[in-house]
Amino acid sequence: MVMILGVDPVLVLGGTVAVALFGMLAGLVFMGIERKFAARMQARIGPPIRQPFRDVAKLLAKDSIVPENAIPCLFNMAPVLALASSIVILLYIPLGGFLPVLAGYGDLILVMYLLTVPALALVAGGFASGSPYATVGSQREMVTMMSYELPLAIAVIAIAWRLAVAGIADPFSLATIAGTASGITIWSVVGPLGVIGCVLLLIVLTWVTPAELSRVPCDTPEAETELCGGLLVEYSGRNLALFYLAQGVKTVAMAALAVALFLPWNISWFVALSPNAALAADFAFFLLKILAVIFFSVSVIRVGMARFRITHVVSIYWGYLGGLGLLGLVFMVLDAYIGGGGVL
Repeated sequence: MVMILGVDPVLVLGGTVAVALFGMLAGLVFMGIERKFAARMQARIGPPIRQPFRDVAKLLAKDSIVPENAIPCLFNMAPVLALASSIVILLYIPLGGFLPVLAGYGDLILVMYLLTVPALALVAGGFASGSPYATVGSQREMVTMMSYELPLAIAVIAIAWRLAVAGIADPFSLATIAGTASGITIWSVVGPLGVIGCVLLLIVLTWVTPAELSRVPCDTPEAETELCGGLLVEYSGRNLALFYLAQGVKTVAMAALAVALFLPWNISWFVALSPNAALAADFAFFLLKILAVIFFSVSVIRVGMARFRITHVVSIYWGYLGGLGLLGLVFMVLDAYIGGGGVL
């Protein structure tokens, strides 16, 4: 069999297809469950969990209308790029007991760059649509991106730095951070001060998630009551369906990243199981952790908060969450050098 750079192309292709299907299906399922969570917390019945599948099927059956003033090529390519880049993110993140499809060919820094691509695709599509509402939405999206990148970078880099100080090999590899192979996680490395730092960083990442996903209270780029949909105001049919799928896949990717960083445990670490049973149990537990992350970082926040003004987004993420992330980083540094927390 032909090997390219030590990688079996058939396995990579098969894994990519499997991850893509999982990301889209799981994304739609979790979006349906999240809507049900929000409805129950607001004392409503809410739509059925299968409603996102109905929405996508209906959109895929409709034609995509391209505005007269739009740039057709860029307008039509933006949703494809958003979905493709969201799927690529999942290829670098461990899913349950499974190693990433592209393990060893990308790390945490690459994932951080990839997380910006779906948002940039939205911005490009909004500008290309020729709508003043979409233009304002694109401007807001760029401001929001610049706001949450600082706390996001602090939260994820601090974890990798702490593992590096502890002498862990490949500390920026998500497979290493999640302990998929070694079973060593950030929680087994840090001491009491480090635990406080990790909790603070987890809070930061929890609040970054709705901004990364453009969900309430950080949905200012769309803001239906102000911008009539903003970025997506001119999108319809298949193009809108692709953006909808991209949001679902990115939701799974953000939750999976949070699980890899802060909730990496597997059932097989504590219970002796056969290899196949261990994979099944770990994957089921992984889905449960994904659901918990989505509940606390998306459902609870969007039900309990109103939409931020764009100026509030900047001040909250650069000021409060940036400061909280730096405080968590300080605790990690203190733990590494004076706390004696598991340094090897």
